[in-house]
Amino acid sequence: MTVIKSIDIISWAKIHALFGIVFGLIYGIVIAIMGAAIGAKYAMPGVTAFGLLSIIIFPIIFGILSFIIGAIMAYLYNIFAGSVGGIEIELVEKKA
Repeated sequence: MTVIKSIDIISWAKIHALFGIVFGLIYGIVIAIMGAAIGAKYAMPGVTAFGLLSIIIFPIIFGILSFIIGAIMAYLYNIFAGSVGGIEIELVEKKA
């Protein structure tokens, strides 16, 4: 067994931010579809515009917040792993 005793904070935060961007894009697309449907049905162009802007806004907000949260999580992991122990993983070497 190999133990992960610490995580580089910035590298983990960048990966976490990428996940946030992907999920933000998914949520943005869903909100855009709902906004377009509601805006068309009830003649509310503001809702349609917000729905379309959500495709841009949500990934940015989710990415920034995920970066910050990822950095906090990595920092806390490093503290907890030092006192409790790290995550144990089993690595297998691939045979060519």
